[in-house]
Amino acid sequence: MNTLLKLSKKAVPFILVLTVCMVSSSNPKVKAAPVTFSDIPANHWAKSGIDTAVNKGYVVGYPGGLFMPNANVTRAEFIKMIVTATGQPVEETTGKWYESYVEAAEQAALYTKSDFANSDTEWNKKITRNEMARIAARATGLKTNEADKWMYLATKTGLISGLGAGKLGEKEYTTRAQSVATVERVLTVKSGGKLPTDKYAIGSAELAWHKTNIFTVMPEVFKSGDPTIDLTVAELWKEDKLKIATKDKMFIEHIDAVIAIDLTDKNDPNLKLVPPLSTLKWKNTTDNIPKGIPVTKSMSSYLIYFKTTVDFSKYDFDVHMDIGFIGFALDWGPFMKGNLNSIANVFQKTPGDLAIKILPKTGWKRQGDLQLLIRTPSGEWNGATNEILKIPQAH
Repeated sequence: MNTLLKLSKKAVPFILVLTVCMVSSSNPKVKAAPVTFSDIPANHWAKSGIDTAVNKGYVVGYPGGLFMPNANVTRAEFIKMIVTATGQPVEETTGKWYESYVEAAEQAALYTKSDFANSDTEWNKKITRNEMARIAARATGLKTNEADKWMYLATKTGLISGLGAGKLGEKEYTTRAQSVATVERVLTVKSGGKLPTDKYAIGSAELAWHKTNIFTVMPEVFKSGDPTIDLTVAELWKEDKLKIATKDKMFIEHIDAVIAIDLTDKNDPNLKLVPPLSTLKWKNTTDNIPKGIPVTKSMSSYLIYFKTTVDFSKYDFDVHMDIGFIGFALDWGPFMKGNLNSIANVFQKTPGDLAIKILPKTGWKRQGDLQLLIRTPSGEWNGATNEILKIPQAH
């Protein structure tokens, strides 16, 4: 009897604990108590994501009921978030608190030693938005061998949004709120969901990747009509051909950026790069007489702005490379009467004073392969031609 009593006294606490665990984990009506933070008001942009993240358990608050949404995050902290949230297997280690998460991240190809050294100093540095984009993109299965393409992949998928007016803030440090939002977006993509995207951020990321945004801003123009080609049409862009020189190296010029501007979008962040639209005309003559049609009469169009730099020249500095698109048909009759039906040159005071072209959104026709060529301004004996882009026309 005494033996039974002793057994029961030892057994009862075990049974009670087991019963409580079973009830809390198996009853679908039992929900985690909502967590509130005094520094996360109801209208905070990341409140929903923060609440979800805390309930999932991959991020916690601070003593005193604080979340500190604007506090910066270290590389180690973000790796722990993404590894935990995505359910990567983690084996405990006897080293630094983050080492087991780093090892799990390496196994899942979220981090490689080529990103930065695997050291205590590096892991305790604040993580930048560009580094966060790279890890997030990898977590959803995206791949690239180009270091400057990760932000483009992340913005195009919706994993990363801009900071307003196309600003990416690639080198800026990320915050706890931004990190949580990014992790939640990763989970959405991994579960098959589709995210909204920031078109201005994508355009800026494309510029940072290969010095143009034409594939983001003008997708209906720069395509072949062949779905198999159009999936990766941006890969046809030859960034290494943006610099051109005469054979004697006496004229060297390079294109710093090819920027498309949507004239129907008053908020296009690149409008500030060109002179006031009221001062611009498009050229519809074949001579050097400063005639033209006001751009303001053709606002349902795109401007394509070429930002160029002359490195060295013994030629006239007013003479620049020739820039030409081939592949747009031109019906001269209507064009000469002021009907913008193809690509045309834009000028401000005299023809040729700006490296800008205009293309209407509708009314133009393709004629063969679409090419972008640049040529040196010297004679053929000393000149050069570079093909930057060639998109074959589907047959």
